[in-house]
Amino acid sequence: MIEFNHVNKVYDNGAVALQDVTLHVDKGEFVLVCGPSGAGKSTFIKLLSHEILPESGTVMVNDMDITRLKKRKIPYLRRRLGIVFQDFRLLPNKTVFENVAFALEVIEEKPSVIKKKVSHVLELVGLAHKANDLPEDLSGGEQQRVAIARAIVNNPLVLIADEPTGNLDPNTSRDIVDLFKQINNAGTTVVMVTHDMDIVSYLDKRVIAIEEGRVVSDRMRGAEYRED
Repeated sequence: MIEFNHVNKVYDNGAVALQDVTLHVDKGEFVLVCGPSGAGKSTFIKLLSHEILPESGTVMVNDMDITRLKKRKIPYLRRRLGIVFQDFRLLPNKTVFENVAFALEVIEEKPSVIKKKVSHVLELVGLAHKANDLPEDLSGGEQQRVAIARAIVNNPLVLIADEPTGNLDPNTSRDIVDLFKQINNAGTTVVMVTHDMDIVSYLDKRVIAIEEGRVVSDRMRGAEYRED
């Protein structure tokens, strides 16, 4: 599903972000990517979404070498990826329904299909009753649920979550993580970047630990992992 083969990334200022990273994520896995600030976690996410390219090595998603992807095919890749951010990134002047629908409107989906798909995912995340509310009327946890609904409405192959509980209280964080587990149990591959060691222990999933741009450990159970 996801393969990094000897990937190296150096930014224009000379900062080394990733060094000889090789790893494999199977279809249907739930993987946590952990490490201190500046370790290379954000670079990992940006490479997956083709926001940046490596200096060397290959990044494969669903048997497609995205490091060699032609520009016109990048939108097709991103349709197969759902991305959830720490800061939600909702459109403030659009309702909950409209925020989720926007992900389908940009790919020119039919209105009848949009209505059906958006209604379904809002039921899934428990926000059908909030469909006509604006983001400012929602709690932080509810806003993150809208962001998750938007990320999964197009049935992505991979759901990528970048510190999705970073702005949430512990109880709400657990609710959000349980939602990710539910999505994963339905067959979607989930890759979550997190600093939250309570969440790592709670999930008890595979952990890929990155430090100074290198993978320093892999396949540890979450309950065993501790960040220094």
